[in-house]
Amino acid sequence: MSFDRDRGLLFVPPSTQDHIKGMVNATVVLVMYGDYECSQNADVFRLIKVIGRQLSVSLGENYLCFIFRHFPQVQIHPHAQRAAEAAEAAAAQGQFWQMHEMLFIHQQELGNGYLVEYANRLGLDISQFLQDLSKGAYVNLINADIEGGLQSGVEAAPALFINGIRYLDRWTVEQIMAAIVAAND
Repeated sequence: MSFDRDRGLLFVPPSTQDHIKGMVNATVVLVMYGDYECSQNADVFRLIKVIGRQLSVSLGENYLCFIFRHFPQVQIHPHAQRAAEAAEAAAAQGQFWQMHEMLFIHQQELGNGYLVEYANRLGLDISQFLQDLSKGAYVNLINADIEGGLQSGVEAAPALFINGIRYLDRWTVEQIMAAIVAAND
C-alpha cells in the first residue's frame, strides 16, 4: 500500500458541506478531488462505484463514505470549471449526483449548450440553472475545494484520500479496495 504520510494528509476534514454518498461517520471515508473533463477521473469514479457496491454488500451500507470535491484543471481542460459550476447549480436543485454522473458519461461534450441539455434532461429549473451559471454563483465554493486540495498536496486530479491519507497506489479496483480495507486496520 502506498500512502504519502508526509505530504498527503487531507487538510479540510469531511463535513456535511461536502457532496456525500454514505455517512460521514462511516468506517472509511474516501475523498476524491476530481475534474469532469479528464477521462482518468471518470475511470476512477467508475471504479469507486464498483468498490462501493461490493463493500456495501460484503461489509454493510455504513462501511464506506464517498465524498467528491472539485479540482478542475483549467489549464488543460477548458470546460472543467464550467462543468463543476453546472454540477453545483444542479446541487442547488437537489440533483448533484445525477448531474455528476451525466458530466462523467458525456465528458467529451461539456460546452454550455450541452450543460443546459443535461440540466433539462434532469428536469431542473432551467432559468434558475442559467442564472446560477451566468452570475458565477458557485465559483467561490469550487475555489474553496481547489484551495483545500492544494493545501492537501493535490497537484492534479484525480486525487484520493482514504481516511485523510493520500492514496498513491495503482488505480485498480483491487488496489483501491485493498487500501480501503487496510485503512480500517
